[in-house]
Amino acid sequence: MPGPVQSIERAAAILRLLASSSGRLGVGELASSLGLARGTVHGILRTLVRVGFVEQDEASGKYQLGAALLHLGTSYLDVNELRSRAINWADALAARSGEAVRIGTFLDGKVLVVHHVFRPDDTLQAMDVGTLLPLHATALGKVLLAYDANAAAAIRDAELERYCRRTITNHRELARVLTRVRDQGWAASVEEAVQGEAGIAAPIRGYGGLVVGAIGISGAVERLCDARRQPDPALVGYVRDAARAVSRDLGASRW
Repeated sequence: MPGPVQSIERAAAILRLLASSSGRLGVGELASSLGLARGTVHGILRTLVRVGFVEQDEASGKYQLGAALLHLGTSYLDVNELRSRAINWADALAARSGEAVRIGTFLDGKVLVVHHVFRPDDTLQAMDVGTLLPLHATALGKVLLAYDANAAAAIRDAELERYCRRTITNHRELARVLTRVRDQGWAASVEEAVQGEAGIAAPIRGYGGLVVGAIGISGAVERLCDARRQPDPALVGYVRDAARAVSRDLGASRW
């Protein structure tokens, strides 16, 4: 019986390492992490770039997962499965935070809300399931832009619509924000889509560490933020804990 193909094993190891990284990685970083020669890693990367499984950043020369691979990685996971795995954790997050919870995925240049838990009080609220939210002006959207190459490509050359005074409409500023999202592992929006409303969100990962959606809370700025309009660290922790829990249920081993 034929043995394993070494080049495929090495390519898979590179893809797993890129998937588990919070940012782009260079040839030297990949080579040292995997114990491979730089030339070997570079050759494999060239092939992965050619088939769209990996993309190279022109400015830094570093690599990240490509849109083609991300599409394959999320194709096994439909919206119903994401919602069904996340329901209990979303309910728990709403109870713990006291805020409304939404789960979103990328669809046609927007964030599609696939699950919504009302804020646990007696206020009048509208169901958001099926609503399309802007990527650049919401916490859920920023998470998807930071980790989903398809989402990032959808707005790369698009005009960023202004919804409020604080909406980010400059692509360079947005890129800086998304770098910070990847560094810290969560995103926030403060009066960027709706006046007086803030949001906090974190990525949901599936098998292999690929981001397949985002979970977050939304509510009044004065409840989610401090006097300096910085997100409450306790609420950030609740959101990240929920995202990790859903990710574990979806088979993610790292987040």
